[in-house]
Amino acid sequence: MDAEDLADDLHSLSFASTTTTTKRSTSFSSETTTVTPSTSSHFLHAPIPNAKPHAPSSDPCASFIHRTRPLALSHLRFTRRLGSGDMSAVYLAEPKEEGGGAVFAAKVMEKEDLARRNKEGRAKTEREILEMLDHPFLPTLYASIHAPKWLCFLTPFCPGGDLHVLRQRFPNKRFLESAVRFYASEVLLALEYLHMLGIIYRDLKPENVLIRSDGHIMLTDFDLSLKCDDSTSTAQIISDQNPLPTRNHCHVEGARVASSSSCIIPNCIVPTASCFQPKRKRKKKQKLRSGPAFVAEPMNVRSMSFVGTHEYLAPEIVSGEGHGSPVDWWTLGIFMFELFYGVTPFKGMDHELTLANIVARALEFPKEPACSGAMKDLISQLLVKDPGKRLGSLMGASAIKQHSFFDGVNWALLRCTTPPFLPSPNAKAVYDDDHHTSPDIFVDSY
Repeated sequence: MDAEDLADDLHSLSFASTTTTTKRSTSFSSETTTVTPSTSSHFLHAPIPNAKPHAPSSDPCASFIHRTRPLALSHLRFTRRLGSGDMSAVYLAEPKEEGGGAVFAAKVMEKEDLARRNKEGRAKTEREILEMLDHPFLPTLYASIHAPKWLCFLTPFCPGGDLHVLRQRFPNKRFLESAVRFYASEVLLALEYLHMLGIIYRDLKPENVLIRSDGHIMLTDFDLSLKCDDSTSTAQIISDQNPLPTRNHCHVEGARVASSSSCIIPNCIVPTASCFQPKRKRKKKQKLRSGPAFVAEPMNVRSMSFVGTHEYLAPEIVSGEGHGSPVDWWTLGIFMFELFYGVTPFKGMDHELTLANIVARALEFPKEPACSGAMKDLISQLLVKDPGKRLGSLMGASAIKQHSFFDGVNWALLRCTTPPFLPSPNAKAVYDDDHHTSPDIFVDSY
């Protein structure tokens, strides 16, 4: 659409500001026509999701959605743009009616752009995934609003921003090891829940980990996620008497199929051999502790898609050999490394060198800052290039939780743990006032 039409649309939606607070940017608006509950099976005319069993009964956002039907974009005031991605923009939105305290993060996509770029399937998958979620570290889809030009998802607003921005505000632009443990623990539980639902996330990075008002995380952005068939992920209790079956990749996503030794890097330095041939003996895998373990991994899934952020891509994605749920454990290792050291381990001078490093370069840890042996060992096991030997590839989050790095973590009461950072109580007002500095709280113990 041309700039004149866009300006008219923005004006009609009562935008008070278009200043961005992150590096992301895109456009947004809509006519007032909308669809809420409908019997159509098409994703553009799907009903508003039902209330989640674990959602708080006093949630002002849910209350607003419940009493405003049919819901239209004209019911909302979009006060500023929070960020943008590949096919969407995210705006801070609140009801035009006074009172109630409802504040949303509104993810907006232009339907014409989705169709032109053949991204309608991604939007449909993201909506389906959001509807499935009911977890404290994952977003709630309050509603999806549909207009002639726009598709909009209403999710919770996280006043603490994302971990990428937050890291810049910590001393030396990195987190202490205790804070890395806290955020990695919550991300691990979120990934475990997604895998239990048969969802491979595929896009973990600090920019996609948001901080709620209570300091706990919310994993966001599911447009690159792979939603598997119901038959591919079954929760199991594993013990000596009931061992885990061998992983057998049978579900294939995407039409692009590469040979087992085909690498997508131009002039690949290892073109005649698999990228996963071990050069040296590796340490033995950490044995599971005694007793049964709960495992919920999408076992029979294999995707040939090339998706993700360059510095976070797993070797099996780069090599074109196909990938499954172990890619999420690779990204967890990169995520932890970046939070602690402030850089990713395989970043090169350009994208091509980065991809070559991911496939062929050995993992190295900087001398400074110093970290514990347990943390180094966990990151090393998560960043094993062969996905079949990577920690979590068979036993999933259960194996990772049992690593000594997480000793002392109370998984059942993680939500009661004091977070490293608490956003200002007036964080929403700060966003409305050009995001000036605010008295955020950094917990001393971190």
